Amino acid sequence: MNKDELLKEVAKKAGVPQKTAYDVVNTILDIVEKTVSKGKKVTLIGFGTFDARKRGARTGRNPQTGAEIKIPAKTVPAFTAGKKFKEMLK
Repeated sequence: MNKDELLKEVAKKAGVPQKTAYDVVNTILDIVEKTVSKGKKVTLIGFGTFDARKRGARTGRNPQTGAEIKIPAKTVPAFTAGKKFKEMLK
């Protein structure tokens, strides 16, 4: 499912116009992005948690040349599925 299909499904299930669904979904995604980028967690009970995780610096290899390269430390977004969501996948 892509974003367009998600928006259509939200509009259908909520009984609202697609423009309204678009605004709501984009607002939620924007809030999650801004909150996580500030280093805070967004927890949706039963669904999961969005947060930022730090990756340490490490040494890697260039797959074309085999030369060692230094990969710098960075912060990446992460999602951990909640209990209810995990149980749905069993």
